[in-house]
Amino acid sequence: MWSLGALLVGLALSVLAAAMHHDALSRADRVRLDRLAERSFEAVESQLQTCGLLVRSVQALFLSSDEVTPAEFEAIYANLRPREQFPSLQAMAFSLRTDRPAPDAAPDGREHYITTLAAPRAGNDMLFGLDIATQPANLAAARFARDADRPVMSAPFQLVQRAGMPGPSDGVTIRLPVFSSGPPPRDLNERRSREVGSLAASFRVSRLISDALPAETRERFSVEVLDVTDGARDLLYVDEDDGQAPAPATAGAATYTHELAYGGRTWRIEAHPRAVADPSDWLPALTFGIGVLASLLLATLAWSIAGTRARALALAGDMAAQFRQSEERFRALNELLPALVMLARADDNALVYANQACRDRFGIADDLAGVRLADLIEEPTLRARVASLAGSPDGIINESARLHGPNQASFWATLSVSSITVGDQPHLLAVANDITELRVLSEELSYQASHDSLTSLYNRREFERRIDAAIAALDAGGPAWALLYMDLDQFKLINDTSGHYAGDQLLAQLATLLAGLLPEEAVVGRLGGDEFAILLENSDETRAMALAERIRLEIDGYVFGWEQRNYTISASIGVVMLRGPGLSQRVLLAHADTACYMAKERGRNRVHLFSEDDSATAQRRSEMEWAGRIRQALSDGRFLLHFQELAPLWHGERTEGVHVEMLVRLRDENGALVPPGAFIPAAERFGLMPQLDRWVVETTLANFNRLHPSGKAIKLCAINLSGPTFEDNAFADFVLQALEVHGVSPQRICFEITETAAVSNMARAVEFMQRLRAAGCKFSLDDFGSGMASFGYLKNLPVDFIKIDGSFIRHIETDPVSYSIVRAVTDIGHQLGLQVIGEWVADERARDLLRGLSVDYAQGFAIHRPEAALCFRDPPRA
Repeated sequence: MWSLGALLVGLALSVLAAAMHHDALSRADRVRLDRLAERSFEAVESQLQTCGLLVRSVQALFLSSDEVTPAEFEAIYANLRPREQFPSLQAMAFSLRTDRPAPDAAPDGREHYITTLAAPRAGNDMLFGLDIATQPANLAAARFARDADRPVMSAPFQLVQRAGMPGPSDGVTIRLPVFSSGPPPRDLNERRSREVGSLAASFRVSRLISDALPAETRERFSVEVLDVTDGARDLLYVDEDDGQAPAPATAGAATYTHELAYGGRTWRIEAHPRAVADPSDWLPALTFGIGVLASLLLATLAWSIAGTRARALALAGDMAAQFRQSEERFRALNELLPALVMLARADDNALVYANQACRDRFGIADDLAGVRLADLIEEPTLRARVASLAGSPDGIINESARLHGPNQASFWATLSVSSITVGDQPHLLAVANDITELRVLSEELSYQASHDSLTSLYNRREFERRIDAAIAALDAGGPAWALLYMDLDQFKLINDTSGHYAGDQLLAQLATLLAGLLPEEAVVGRLGGDEFAILLENSDETRAMALAERIRLEIDGYVFGWEQRNYTISASIGVVMLRGPGLSQRVLLAHADTACYMAKERGRNRVHLFSEDDSATAQRRSEMEWAGRIRQALSDGRFLLHFQELAPLWHGERTEGVHVEMLVRLRDENGALVPPGAFIPAAERFGLMPQLDRWVVETTLANFNRLHPSGKAIKLCAINLSGPTFEDNAFADFVLQALEVHGVSPQRICFEITETAAVSNMARAVEFMQRLRAAGCKFSLDDFGSGMASFGYLKNLPVDFIKIDGSFIRHIETDPVSYSIVRAVTDIGHQLGLQVIGEWVADERARDLLRGLSVDYAQGFAIHRPEAALCFRDPPRA
């Protein structure tokens, strides 16, 4: 009776346990499905975010460049290699915003986006010339992206380049606007006004979604993706299980849905669980079987109180097997870990266990014979600390350390060692992770932060830190130091004639040359451009000057060859001695720069030692003082304008108005007039000419009708510009805006640029001239002949006048060579359709000679002496 009751109770409990086991498995499966669905939704969203980052990375190219060429566009595409990550990518394309439906068509008042750049070219030829305004989904995305300045995704549409090709042709684009160069637009109006085009990446949408979904998702779910933006239900993707019919969904299983909002579109993802055979379905039956077996045993125990020795041994065997299985599962898990896991006895540090990753990394045998944990640690101090953990049960060590195996190279790792008890015996558990690559990367970043990438010398930041250390050593009573400041002569010539890459190669070669010349303790750095600096410890003037002269001679004898051209190189070197406490880095570098400047002023290719008492140094300081006075004069409004008339040498032009040249003057703090020769050199040296030129242009145009005291109409007004001014990208816009604001006709303005400035930066000069000549302004090439430029340059410079340098006009009466040069320049200028001006005309004889040579205009004291403009005889209005 008791045995039957025990059997019934056991069977009931077995049924309950099996039901609970089945319910637990079902819940676990639902949790796995929940996490898999969530991971799948995140994968699709992450894929879209990454696609947006791809477009954003290409947008950076347009923001950093005024114009992106097809070659640059294809180069950044090839560099990014996007199809390795996005096989669904069809094309990257840039569409130029315009009001013309085609490049050769007339404006139609509508907004068009004409595709001008596309990559890869293969398979996307149909995109070139495509107007995305013909694709409503694309056009809406382009406009939305422009107004929001963020990635915008289009509605699904048919990809034109996949028409007639196998496979689906459905696609979407992710777009970003491209604005003109400058700071980011601040508001909607500025974004719309500065938009120059639209950048897009087109994808095959079904492939894009398929690639994003984990493989397990397609096994466990039937997935559908729909575009539900604005209430629509456009099917984007359906999982057809590799072309076969979708597997049936699990009966009663809930559908997982997620709405994903990105780029102005909303996608609805629906995941329907598939009916998949679960390998664990038999486990509840096993539980029930075990329960039945236990029930039978319980029933047997009810009538048999005492068991036999055989049954006891069998039970012990079963338990031991379960323990071994548990231990084996633990070991199998550890074997699969990528971390290096070790277990060692605490008393002798001998390893008793090491996982597979550990054995492979240290190159040790499976039996671990003779391997001690401490022997794997390279640093003696850390090795001793690990050995001492045996006496501290709660001890733990976390360090970065160098580890090495027997006959193995050492490597960096994060090492964690703790004391544990296993089987009542103290052991040490060590876990290590290889961080060698991270360590190498950190060292490389540290090197890059302190070294110049081109020459591998110290960069300016690190060299200034070394100067500070030298100053600190001097303050502490250390020996004297010497600072050598070197600047290459005519380095710009190599850049202009052979390109910047050739200049970079020369700098790298000179860095190698310096390394072979300098003593081991010398500190050498590249401060920028073609400027180098050297610090010498414990050096006197004699040693410093000798080393500087040796460097100069080595460079002077160095021949740089590039593409069948040979260049001789020279350098100007300034030397400054560091003696005594109280020095500052800023002052030292200023003295070194002054000494180098003096070396250049005295003919280049020489060494100059800085001295406080040097008259040339005093002149240099005078120029620096003038720089401050010029800034203050601009602030105080103490500059004023004079003008000088030019006379036509042919009577037919006398009735057409006055031709004048504007001249700038400075009134000092005491009210006395300062001639331009006193302050213009300082303004040019210290980069103040662009400010001064802007003041002259603005003041001239603001008072254009109040310049000539007679009230005569001004036919043409000439304004001088310096080289740095026309190299300023914003100056042309400034001139055009000033002309418009003050209502001055561009045809009445002529800008004079010296021959030397124009030839030194030919490309920039031509671009600047063409920009303003297109608006109607004229240009004159000033001081022609002073720079010994070739007549060939005249064919490339879009000028209207040539002004012959006054040094030739001054001697035209007595020097046959000057007379011949004036005649040659006049003849060639007229053949090129230019008008010729002779300056420095001091008497009527010179004027008659110029008229006989057919020179068009004369300028000088014989024509008109400079006088103050009318607006500066009364209080000026600007």
